[in-house]
Amino acid sequence: MSTTVVIEPPGARIRKPWYRQLTWQVLIGTVVGIAFGHFYPVAGNAMRPLGDGFIQAIRMVIAPVIFCTVVHGIAKMGDMKRVGRVALKALLYFEIVTSLALAWALVAVNVWRPGEGMHVNIASLNAGAVKGFTDQAQQMGIAPFLLHIIPTSAVGAFAAGDILQVLFFAVLFAFALVMIGEEAGAPVVRLLDAVSKVMFKIVAIVMLAAPFAAFGAMAFTVGQFGIASLVQLAMLLAEFYTVCFVFIFMVLGIAARIAGFSVLRLIVYLREELLIILATTSSETVLPQLMAKMERAGCDESVVGLVVPTGYSFNLDGTCLYLATAAVFLAQATDTPLSIWQQLSLMLVLLLTSKGAAGIAGAAFVVLAATLATAGTIPLGAIGLVLGIHRFMSMALTFTNVVGNGVATIVVCAWENALDRDRLRLALKG
Repeated sequence: MSTTVVIEPPGARIRKPWYRQLTWQVLIGTVVGIAFGHFYPVAGNAMRPLGDGFIQAIRMVIAPVIFCTVVHGIAKMGDMKRVGRVALKALLYFEIVTSLALAWALVAVNVWRPGEGMHVNIASLNAGAVKGFTDQAQQMGIAPFLLHIIPTSAVGAFAAGDILQVLFFAVLFAFALVMIGEEAGAPVVRLLDAVSKVMFKIVAIVMLAAPFAAFGAMAFTVGQFGIASLVQLAMLLAEFYTVCFVFIFMVLGIAARIAGFSVLRLIVYLREELLIILATTSSETVLPQLMAKMERAGCDESVVGLVVPTGYSFNLDGTCLYLATAAVFLAQATDTPLSIWQQLSLMLVLLLTSKGAAGIAGAAFVVLAATLATAGTIPLGAIGLVLGIHRFMSMALTFTNVVGNGVATIVVCAWENALDRDRLRLALKG
């Protein structure tokens, strides 16, 4: 009697029951959170620590993950000219795509005109509610932003968890490691590789709490702001979500198609991460997983280590869409006339201020305040009008930011011939 032995291909996985899959767990947590916040708003407000605690736990490991990944990738690459070339290609791509995002958002908000006919009196808005954001905005600028990239100490960069500061130190450390030679640097590279594996295991442990974080974050959002706030400014929300949807499937979709993959398949591949950011409205919560998934999809480790962390500061497609949409909406709602030349100058201001969003709590709202203050044409106090729905708009902008950085990573890898297309095809097919 013969026995047939079936050998599973490498990497084959046994599919979990649906109720044990993180995607469904987060989705259920989100839906239950919305219902809980709606029917029990006071109790829903008290659920905020569940979401905030999860975000803090992920932020705890972001700095070491970025440091280990960047240093290990550059050290393995061993070519500082290539590092510079990859960084230059990434920044060029970022500028082109964010410029397209701003231009598309300005066109859409002028055609749709969601604020027209509201005739809002600025004096009727609560200035105190936005004072903290406007105070932060006064401290923003190009020179402070550039100086902020350089940490006062390496330890301080890790303690603050500032992505750009950690990235800056990691690149310097990696260059120095390459310069001392492969033999002398080998023990450090092996140590960083081991530490990186431990950090990603910590991320996997923290992710077990993602469904509870989704429940807490959504219960707080709906309990705090209420479904009524959605109804009051439904036109703006509908316009903004449409703008994000079209941008993802047209602009990012074309970029993806040129690079040889489907943006829709990428969204399905990143579904767990995208559900988490929809609930928590924080793209930082999925940064480590995004880096890991990009590598798993065939992207070179060194390119991932440079493009993803840099993209979190310079490739904020969703934030650009939000800033342009919200700024012109506020002008329409307050009957502030904006000529085409004023809107073009506003776009130039946004190209600069949008890059200062890294490392600031409520970044998009603060940058909006800084933009209005810099432009000087739209009343700064008008931002109180969108405060109530900002968190709902943040769901779409963070979703777009993460998809944009996923697309950017694959595009730059393809551009640099650092993409394993077989692995990418298998990953996107599931």
